[in-house]
Amino acid sequence: MEGVEDIPEVVMTDGLTWDWEAFPQYLQAIERRPHDIDIATQLPHSALRVYVMGKRGAEREPATAKDLAQMRRLAREAISAGAIGFSSSRLYIHRTSAGDPIPSFEAAEAELHAIAGALGTLKQGVLQFVLGSPSQSFAEELALITRVAQMSGRPTSYSLAQDPANPEGWRAALAQTARANAEGISLRAQVMPRPIGLLVSHNLSVNPFSLCPSYAPLKNLSLADRIKALQQPDVRARLLEEAPGEPTAPLARLGRNFERMFPITDPMDYAQPQRNSISAQAARQGLSPEALAYDLLLAEGGQAMLYVAIANYAYYSLEPAFDMMMDPNAILGLADGGAHYGMIADASYPTFVLSYWARDRKVLSLPKAVKALARDTARAVGLYDRGRIASGYKADINIIDLDRLKVGRPYVSFDLPAGGRRILQDAQGFVATIVAGIPISFHGEQLEARPGRLIRGAKPAPH
Repeated sequence: MEGVEDIPEVVMTDGLTWDWEAFPQYLQAIERRPHDIDIATQLPHSALRVYVMGKRGAEREPATAKDLAQMRRLAREAISAGAIGFSSSRLYIHRTSAGDPIPSFEAAEAELHAIAGALGTLKQGVLQFVLGSPSQSFAEELALITRVAQMSGRPTSYSLAQDPANPEGWRAALAQTARANAEGISLRAQVMPRPIGLLVSHNLSVNPFSLCPSYAPLKNLSLADRIKALQQPDVRARLLEEAPGEPTAPLARLGRNFERMFPITDPMDYAQPQRNSISAQAARQGLSPEALAYDLLLAEGGQAMLYVAIANYAYYSLEPAFDMMMDPNAILGLADGGAHYGMIADASYPTFVLSYWARDRKVLSLPKAVKALARDTARAVGLYDRGRIASGYKADINIIDLDRLKVGRPYVSFDLPAGGRRILQDAQGFVATIVAGIPISFHGEQLEARPGRLIRGAKPAPH
């Protein structure tokens, strides 16, 4: 979690009770804590693998027949206890804090069949995958999880975005997904309705110069002292000349993509034209992109941010994202709303759907937008008791002033356990949020009520 999701170890150490071992005990630990909204869980592949295999699992050794039998048993136990599914990542940029691939990376098909088979036997739970292994094409990986979905008979989803290195590849993936569904296999692409982006700043985990050798001694300084050092002409000259080193986290290298790096606006603009990019602005000013980014990031006492659109923006257009979103075999849901604390702020994407696609662009009706965000996503994971306003359904409701709805600019807060840092992003226009019939916020102010509950497993529709 520290390496893949940029969640500092001390935040987890101080913020969690660590009074569980087996998955049913983990669910009990969640249940003991008060929540404002409902929480559902999935069984994570890497944790399962290391629990069963220890160091062999962490080092990605092949699982033995005994290992597979134990994984299958524990998967059955987790789903029976209330996990709504099983999730696995094959993405090459998902690395430990030491830079090693995570335990689930390129796990054998037999291992996936063993675990998914447990869900199939129970006829419960969904499967979810993040794909992106360099040893296989995306089509080959998609074929692999399609076979797993077919064998298990369980609804399966995978993450899909427009890759700038292959900007038309998503079309082939959706065509392949459509063929699978036509054959009776339940397969869906999880998509993002705006660019998948990275925030860079001297006050965050990554900036365009954080991988340069001369930046290393500055990392342990306070922000004020770091900015003071960066303002020195000799330091500036060195950092503008130096090439970045190899990162332990590949995501960090994307923080130098000046062609798709944009200024932060208020309200936040996720559809800026190419002429607004740092590269284009620098060219007009007769500067290098590095020099312009350097100077911009020193603003606001060194707390200034820039936004890098790393996916879904290959053509400086959100039309591909919209086409993905509207595909009948796709569903909204791809986001890092509670991860990458010092890099990404995705939690505001539902507000973006309502304000940008429904209200401003008027290419998506408001009823369809709400259905895509609520009913469709709930049903995709087996929660048929919510997602619509009707008698007998769970009374989770947002009351929205659509004319005032907007996504604010992101900012840094140190409000996590042990003073941990995270990026927050406020939204205007939410009059009230009601959970199980009880208001939990009013005009952006959090109320004291904590009516949220742990969701244990799929829920049928009310009769």
